[in-house]
Amino acid sequence: MKAFLILEDGSVFEGTHIGVEKEVISEIVFNTSMAGYLEVLTDPSYAGQAVCMTYPLIGNYGICRDDMESRKAWPDAFIVKELSAIPSNFRCDMTIQEFLNEQDIPGIAGIDTRALTKILREKGTMNGMITTKEPSCVEEIIPKLKAYTTGKVVQKVTCKQVYQVPASKQLSDNGPIAGSAVFHENEFKSGIKEKKPSLVRELNGSGLKVALLDFGAKKNIADSLAKRGCDVTVYPAFTKAEEIIAGAPDGIMLSNGPGDPKECEEIICEIKKLYDTDIPIFAICLGHQLMALATGADTHRLKYGHRGGNHPVKDLANGKVYISSQNHGYVVDTENLDEKIAVPAFINVNDGTNEGLRYIGKNIFTVQFHPEACPGPQDSGYLFDRFIEMMKNKNMEEKKNA
Repeated sequence: MKAFLILEDGSVFEGTHIGVEKEVISEIVFNTSMAGYLEVLTDPSYAGQAVCMTYPLIGNYGICRDDMESRKAWPDAFIVKELSAIPSNFRCDMTIQEFLNEQDIPGIAGIDTRALTKILREKGTMNGMITTKEPSCVEEIIPKLKAYTTGKVVQKVTCKQVYQVPASKQLSDNGPIAGSAVFHENEFKSGIKEKKPSLVRELNGSGLKVALLDFGAKKNIADSLAKRGCDVTVYPAFTKAEEIIAGAPDGIMLSNGPGDPKECEEIICEIKKLYDTDIPIFAICLGHQLMALATGADTHRLKYGHRGGNHPVKDLANGKVYISSQNHGYVVDTENLDEKIAVPAFINVNDGTNEGLRYIGKNIFTVQFHPEACPGPQDSGYLFDRFIEMMKNKNMEEKKNA
């Protein structure tokens, strides 16, 4: 069956229908990862968007449910050059076509994804429609496309109630092996195992309690803490700061998530209260942006965003460059950053945009990229160790002063 992708600049791509048959309008973005399409599909940060994969062949190893980053798929639609009909992998549970049908996601295959990506890079991210109806008058459709907004999508992806991710009890010579995050209401269970324990740089976080605010958290954020010995309590995005503080956590994680950070006014107010405490805080992606907004900084939208597993970032503390996994369309504006509050900690080597902040006089650091990196390189996993060291040092200071 034919399908069409119509962009708000009037561009039309003709291809083949995949997934469920339905018409959808969404924000069109592209991801440059060469693998990890299931992790992309189940990343809550894609809520309200349609994802174009730039790698030309998608689906060749099928779908393995153990690799899901949340309980379901979140993009509005999926766009690929070629969809593999016959996957080859001993872990495969189903084809990607079957998965798209199960998750009620439409899509289009057979289009020139390179041409689409060039349009988005040159003109910026724009909205589009995927439909099986051949357009007779594109001009009539364009106003509908331009009117679309992702809206306040954090409330759509966050968990509904508090749940626990206990520290992993499995140990190896190199430290704990990845724990399994059990999602609220038993909606999803993970059996993922660490591929190479030797890759895990461990600091013993045994006994530490971490409060994770779920703005659309990927499973491996909680797992990255659990495998380092931390007990993680996951809270819905709109939880009051007082409830989190009352839980007496040793540290607080602010997760990734979808949408424009400035839409999260209520959450920003609560994060300011958390900032005013002495509790160590580590924030990722949307959490990084929300902490910046809570402390008086500003954010702006990137032309086409950073999405993929090949983005170089420089750690200004040690001068080293790491390849990172990223998924964001907004960035913290450092031009008017109050250096008495925060200073840049990471920068993007490609375009010089901010990739992290270090807060002055506080046990707080934040990053724009994904150190849990699923999919993507594990280069920056050491940041979880840095967070654990921060929590342990804070506890030692409190005992010393007691």
